[in-house]
Amino acid sequence: DGFLAALEKDAKERAQRRRRNEKLANALKEQGNEAFRAGDFALAIQRYSEGLEKLRDKQELYTNRAQAYLKLHEYEKAISDCEWALKCNKNCLKAYFLMGKAHLALQHFSECRQCYEKMLQIDPQKENLFKECVEEARLEEQRLREEQRAQRELQAGSVAALSIQELLQSISSPGHDLPYYTGAISLLAGAVTTCSGQTFFRTNNGFSILSSEAVRGAFCAESKSPAEEELCVSLLLLWQAACAGNEENQRVLLAQPEVGAQLPELLSCGTAQIQRETLALISLYSEHEGGRRLLGRQDLSRWLQILMAFVKCTDARAESAMNILSDLSGEERFQAQCRATFSTAVSPLFTQLLVGARQVPWAALARALAVLGRLCADVGLRAQLAQSRECWQAGLELLAGCPDASPGYQSCVFALLGLIMNLLLESNGTIQDFAVPISGRCLALLSHQDGRIVTRATGVLSRVLPASPSAVQEVVRAGVVKKMLKFLKAGGQLTSSYAIKTLSVCTKSSRRAQEELLKGDKRFQVLLGLLHSPDELTVGNAAFCLSQCLLLPGAASSLLGSGVVQLLLRHAGGDAARSSVQQNSAIALGRLCVAEPR
Repeated sequence: DGFLAALEKDAKERAQRRRRNEKLANALKEQGNEAFRAGDFALAIQRYSEGLEKLRDKQELYTNRAQAYLKLHEYEKAISDCEWALKCNKNCLKAYFLMGKAHLALQHFSECRQCYEKMLQIDPQKENLFKECVEEARLEEQRLREEQRAQRELQAGSVAALSIQELLQSISSPGHDLPYYTGAISLLAGAVTTCSGQTFFRTNNGFSILSSEAVRGAFCAESKSPAEEELCVSLLLLWQAACAGNEENQRVLLAQPEVGAQLPELLSCGTAQIQRETLALISLYSEHEGGRRLLGRQDLSRWLQILMAFVKCTDARAESAMNILSDLSGEERFQAQCRATFSTAVSPLFTQLLVGARQVPWAALARALAVLGRLCADVGLRAQLAQSRECWQAGLELLAGCPDASPGYQSCVFALLGLIMNLLLESNGTIQDFAVPISGRCLALLSHQDGRIVTRATGVLSRVLPASPSAVQEVVRAGVVKKMLKFLKAGGQLTSSYAIKTLSVCTKSSRRAQEELLKGDKRFQVLLGLLHSPDELTVGNAAFCLSQCLLLPGAASSLLGSGVVQLLLRHAGGDAARSSVQQNSAIALGRLCVAEPR
């Protein structure tokens, strides 16, 4: 008994000591965190180390100290701390992440990737972080290979390397007139068109070219003289040559503060050639994911307005600007900035664009509308734009028709219908107010010669009609049931899915729609065919339409001998992912049995 009592007492004392030490370790950890936030990494390491003296198995102290070691470029110590953290917790994500960063800094690329892969195995939801880390490692390994190859060529007496060095020295020398620098920059642009040339340019501090007072002055001047314009164009062409297909050079260029600050100024400078070459440079970034991430670090608050202004240009600038906007429109940071400036910038901009549509080249307007449609993939932006009465009114006016039935105008209509379909994913009072004119415009487009426009107009009808019983009554009086049956008999899958949805909305609230469907679809052959569709949404809507028509006297008798009972039974008791399939099939079956017991 005495022995057990002693053991129990010892255990209690050890537990008390651990609690005291844990309290002290936590206090030291917080002190270390404060030092880290203040940028005093050496003090942070000291505090974390003191905390570990109190509690050797506290994982957070190891990973926090590893992070501080990384800041001081003590990579081996960071790796050691991460290994200790993993002994405390084998599934510590932060330890694998920091160890990967340390291995990357030491150019241990294989070990680096293994750390990131382990991180993904522990938490598959970190896939985006994993991709970013692996991409960073890929770029660093590629940069190292390129610089090693360039170094070998330099040691072998590469003429290109010597030429690049001489030209950079010429540009850095002061006291020359602007044409001198312009000529040297133009020659340099011709020398950096190869991968090795791009690497020589970077490793010889080519991106510090703006340290030349004359070059920087011409590049940053608000009102440029002809000589300054010529130098600026040559500089943009040089950067295009140095950055084409070279992600490391793209990163280094945008890391220059003057470059990021001047890009929007150059786009809005009013000189066509400078604008063209600036757009060409930005396009090198926007066309790939890594480049878009680099652009996302810039202040993009003005870019939407500046780039959209090019829509009125009749030359290639319009297409280049719309391509960049299209690329950026899917980026989260760009969408966030558009959300923040919606009422002051985005909404007025697109309203003005739609109102002045007749003064804009159709092809460029179509691209601009497509950009807005992509931006509306963002729920916040979509909700705000769907409430803008001005945008709805301007869009309706554009849909009202134009004497110019050119392919360009048709492309605008197609893009606008796509935008409207996106906006109709929302539900608000503004949409209810405009539902009747929207459905009227779309009904008129159902006879259009372009099948793509017909399909989208049908899609808009399927989404706007649920917002307004008045709109349903208007389109039913105008013959929408006959139109939808025609599309269903023609058989296009996407158009059919929109058409049967439109019919389901109409037959839900309109007896006339039920009667016209019964009259137009003899023995319900079209609806029965749709019940065999592999698309569950189509099956559910077809079953709903059938159930609504079975409310009409005598409708059920036309189904005798059709095998519909077995078909509805199969759907009602099936395992479709959409519950509407089982529910609507069961309702149709019940109404059929009540109306026609045979």
